Amino acid sequence: MDQTSEKKAFILTIDDDEINNMLLGAILEEEYEVVSILSGEKAIEFLKGRKPDLILLDINMPGMNGFQVLEHLKQDKELKEIPVIMLTAEMDQETEVKGIQSGAFDFLHKPYIPTLILTHVRRTLELISLQKRMQERINIQIQTTMNQLASTKRLFKQMVFALAKTIDAKDPYTNGHSQRVADYSLEIAFRAGKSKNYQRKIFFIALLHDIGKIGVSGQVLNKPDKLTPSEYSSIKVHPIIGSSILSSVHEMEELQVGARSHHERYDGTGYPDGLAGQAIPEKARIIAVADVYDAMTSKRSYRDILPQEVVREELVKAKGTQLDPKFTDIMLQMIDEDVEYRMHE
Repeated sequence: MDQTSEKKAFILTIDDDEINNMLLGAILEEEYEVVSILSGEKAIEFLKGRKPDLILLDINMPGMNGFQVLEHLKQDKELKEIPVIMLTAEMDQETEVKGIQSGAFDFLHKPYIPTLILTHVRRTLELISLQKRMQERINIQIQTTMNQLASTKRLFKQMVFALAKTIDAKDPYTNGHSQRVADYSLEIAFRAGKSKNYQRKIFFIALLHDIGKIGVSGQVLNKPDKLTPSEYSSIKVHPIIGSSILSSVHEMEELQVGARSHHERYDGTGYPDGLAGQAIPEKARIIAVADVYDAMTSKRSYRDILPQEVVREELVKAKGTQLDPKFTDIMLQMIDEDVEYRMHE
């Protein structure tokens, strides 16, 4: 099909400032179909009839502000998957953190720089397209193999392992990370007295907890230096991407739990949903402990493996704030039994 005949992506801009809307339209209209709306309320009405590929949403508006519009979108099953780039004149990190936790995909700062706007918009649409293609490929692979071999446990296990290896291959410094996190999670679940079925499920869930990193640039994942706010924001989206990819695997609907919630914190300051305490799915709380332990006991591009006493001290500090106290205590017991510091090998 001729590229010139392909349908343009549809972008909706929502800003109470007509000049800003006109400026965004002028920047984007050559590559995209653009519709501009001057209020959150009118945008909600518009979205009842047509669904855009991307929304550019101003934060500070009279009536419904940007966060209220975003909350409405995320509560609507027909609209919640639309990526949203928030527009703001503020430069504070608190605003960006709130936006990411509320489900924003990215941020653009005013005054607008045309090349930067186009770069952010193109990158967002490319990542969403990649996510959809990956989901379609995973769906096809799962459906084909399930039809051929009657959805055997052996096949399911092989597929999960293959996907886990694909994830780890993106970052040479975390090779084997998914397998180790799955092993630690299984051991924690066993020591917590969980059933065999529970242990089997958490093993597979943990294997795919980082599948969302498929949608994150390898340059960002492997960057040895400190990440920029924009790069950090793209990293923080990976739980949402992972959850979306795995939501279509109906054979084990819990598979997406670890992908979405392993960066939630026990004190409620984590992401992407800001869940706290028992509101965080239990399996995700176990995986979080395993994930933190492996992060500290694995060699990274910017540091070597941490000494065992440092790892233990950091886990004690994280107990009850970042991590579930019960499952942290189990990991501390595992560390104390590992007198030769071999568990991470």
